[in-house]
Amino acid sequence: MRRYHLYGVLALFVAVRANAQDRSAITSEVEAVYGQSEVLYRYLHQHPELSSKEAQTAIKIAGELRQLGFDVTTGVGGTGVVALLRNGPGPTVMLRTELDALPVTENTGLAFASTVVVKNDAGVDVGVSHACGHDIHMASLVGTARIMAADRTRWSGTLMLIAQPAEETVAGARGMLNDGLFTRFPRPDYALAVHDDARFPAGLVGYHAGPILTNADGVIITIYGRGGHGARPESAIDPIVIAARLVVSLQTIVSRENSPFDPAVVTVGTIHGGTKNNIIPDEVKLELTVRSFTPAVRQRLLAAIDRITKAEAAAAAAPRAPKVEVIPGASALVNDPALTERVRAALVRSMAPGLVTEIPPEMASEDFSEFQLAGIPTVMLRVGAVERVKYDAAMKGGGILPSLHSALYAPDREPTMKSAIAAEVVALRDLMPPASKRPAQQQDK
Repeated sequence: MRRYHLYGVLALFVAVRANAQDRSAITSEVEAVYGQSEVLYRYLHQHPELSSKEAQTAIKIAGELRQLGFDVTTGVGGTGVVALLRNGPGPTVMLRTELDALPVTENTGLAFASTVVVKNDAGVDVGVSHACGHDIHMASLVGTARIMAADRTRWSGTLMLIAQPAEETVAGARGMLNDGLFTRFPRPDYALAVHDDARFPAGLVGYHAGPILTNADGVIITIYGRGGHGARPESAIDPIVIAARLVVSLQTIVSRENSPFDPAVVTVGTIHGGTKNNIIPDEVKLELTVRSFTPAVRQRLLAAIDRITKAEAAAAAAPRAPKVEVIPGASALVNDPALTERVRAALVRSMAPGLVTEIPPEMASEDFSEFQLAGIPTVMLRVGAVERVKYDAAMKGGGILPSLHSALYAPDREPTMKSAIAAEVVALRDLMPPASKRPAQQQDK
């Protein structure tokens, strides 16, 4: 009994010592590449490009990866980049970053803040900034690529890096798939992504098995009335009043038709109608975003929106039925449970104690789910990006933290990027171990 207990203590000591060595090693590797990643980050931050227009960003990322020895293909699905590094037998693992920025005028006060202004598709001048942190993602991915390319003794297989366009319009992943991402290039065994998170302190690495991000659908509703003089409402049918009632009625879908155990959101984001205060218009247009986690709830929400919209118009004797257009968006992102657990265990072994933690899902959406729908086991990790002092103050009631997509959002770049790079390297090495460390059934893969 004592001998067995001694063996257990020794085994625990060896494991603890090995973990400490792993943490020290990855920290040193990240420190060695961080300076170059920050230079790249500042450049990308100052030169943002809108969705599907990321030509110069793609050229920059492609050039960085070519210099590291990757086999790089550009123009995939528009401006997408695919970079391959083959390193012997083993699995193919895909790591994704996004290229695009947002039509948001930056107001962070940073010395290297974006001052880019372009015309959008409607011909309107808009400020452009990386208010969602895609610059962090790109700079981290290139830092990860440096580490993986520099030491190929720690892994075996094919590393597949993709820089995806048009994530913000949820069109880029589908575009790359339609352009042969998994037929022109190796089909990955796993797909990984990391996203910065404005809810948590910088450097924290969050994981969650199962649904992590939602379905997202857009709905455009046009209410038809009968225009007239604002002083004679009895001679008109006012679509503004119908729209006002509709905005309130739609809120009952979540509060009264959906189980509180099934998260859902119905938000009216825009309402447009009328030209003058004394004119009742002929029509009003509303635009909605609808969020859910499951197909059943998704369909229930959309059906209820259609039913209630038509009922409100009928109740007001509208001259014609409203038009309800559904614009399908992203599908829910579901982290593969087995893959998530494997990556979580590797992160816990290799990163500082307390830095890796489970986090809750959120009602945001994005198109990384397209790769999961294509049959690839996927996992997205979240990396906290809020400066610790600001985070602690907010938790004590001292302020509200800017969210992603805010003009004020500025990630605490150093700890955020360092944790992102470390998490990516650790996950990739665990999924692509050297042949000597793979189970026998995987030796010849």
